[in-house]
Amino acid sequence: MAARRLGSPASRWLRPSALLFLVASALLSAPSPVRALRFDLESGHTKCISDETKVNAMAVGKYHIVGPDPNFPDAQLPESHRISLRVTSPYGNSMHYAENVQSGHFAFTAAEAGDYLACFWAPDHKPPVTIGFEFDWRSGVSAKDYPSVAKKGKVDMMELELKKLEETIRNIHEEMFYLREREEEMQDLNRRTNSRMAWLGFLSLGICLSVAGLQLWHLKTFFERKKLL
Repeated sequence: MAARRLGSPASRWLRPSALLFLVASALLSAPSPVRALRFDLESGHTKCISDETKVNAMAVGKYHIVGPDPNFPDAQLPESHRISLRVTSPYGNSMHYAENVQSGHFAFTAAEAGDYLACFWAPDHKPPVTIGFEFDWRSGVSAKDYPSVAKKGKVDMMELELKKLEETIRNIHEEMFYLREREEEMQDLNRRTNSRMAWLGFLSLGICLSVAGLQLWHLKTFFERKKLL
């Protein structure tokens, strides 16, 4: 009888239907051109933006101040139009810091999983001014500069799109395993919480019975002292 060959845990878990789902999800969520977000920041105030990033994922960001007159975007910016930025990890480690700048960029590889926070603030001015700036923050697959990769490796557009699709599928695959680990953590937390609540219920019941017994004992001694029993 022929020996039965067992695959790896990942191959046993990913059945054909799951693979089809991965390909369909990759096609729907393939990276598309991302436009920078534009914000208005008042002097003396702070604005924070968060982005969830996984471990070992690359994150890049670019930011610059937009001129007060949209008809002259290349005009010289006044000295009051400057901002400061600090990017911190979920555990509070500083990933990037810039003070009183008009533009800048950052890039890092995430060593911690969770929400990374980018906080912008502008120095206080009298009278107050409103500073407009654009911020482009990308992580994971969208953070990679595919045109530069294609130019360096002399890759045609079809191969480039296939490479994007491959990395998107890999990213979704890793995300599914990450969600599975998170689900197991939540189930463990739920079991621990239920166990603690059960012990707390028993403790509360014991305290209630003890208080009721003390009340009955007190009433009995009171009535005996008053010779009502």
